Amino acid sequence: MIGAILGDMIGAPYEFDRGNKTKAFPLFSAGSEFTDETVMTVAVAEALMDTIGKSDDEIKAALIESMQRWGRQYPHAGYGGMFNSWLRAKDPEPYGSCGNGSAMRVSSAGWLFDTMEETRRIARLTAEVSHNHPEGINGAEATASAIFLARTGSGKGQIRDFITQTFGYDLSRTCEQIRPAYYHVETCQKTVPEAVTAFLEGKDFEDVIRTAVSLGGDCDTLTCIAGGMAEAFYGVPEAMVSEARKRLPEDMLSVVDRFSAVLRKKAACRSAG
Repeated sequence: MIGAILGDMIGAPYEFDRGNKTKAFPLFSAGSEFTDETVMTVAVAEALMDTIGKSDDEIKAALIESMQRWGRQYPHAGYGGMFNSWLRAKDPEPYGSCGNGSAMRVSSAGWLFDTMEETRRIARLTAEVSHNHPEGINGAEATASAIFLARTGSGKGQIRDFITQTFGYDLSRTCEQIRPAYYHVETCQKTVPEAVTAFLEGKDFEDVIRTAVSLGGDCDTLTCIAGGMAEAFYGVPEAMVSEARKRLPEDMLSVVDRFSAVLRKKAACRSAG
């Protein structure tokens, strides 16, 4: 989850094509702050930890409650117009969005569950509460699936093949081919494939982050998605984790730390078993 948060923070100063599409930029600056990607990543992680083993309806109810509560706690984080209304609705309903918000917040689903089937089911639930367009669901499932595969030992070729064959994304273009004409677009279908490509081309965690930011466009979201995948494949350098923690408030850090503790416990149980 911290990889996704770092992607958001590092990409934030360059969102809306404010960068110059290069990998040579300062990783951290005064503008490297969390935005809506981080708020919703934390909200989803909290809800999923609270509802492991519960029914789909219970999980969805917890997701809505957590997302609305965190969104209202941080009302100026940069939410889109429709989602902002959803956050404040008395009885929020999904609104057919194919926006990349479903993919940016889903990283915890790639870590918390033990099978691909369960990972995809939970990822689908996290999307359906708001982004219930087929492409919104596709983006969430693809992102969580890539994280699941990366953390369970699949190689990049296997990950590429699974994402292409299962979700129909075209991953044939290189970042060099994508970069010149890429622009700010907020749909899953024009963000998730680019994030996957940045992950596939990156040589380590930092290089994935730099590659994703260099594409431009909605690069805090794109880099959040790619960063979640990169963490699962490479891990995150401690110095970068420290920088992220400095930029998070205590309530978010408590969820991040709880999430890490849950993963350690799951790893210990697997080892004992």
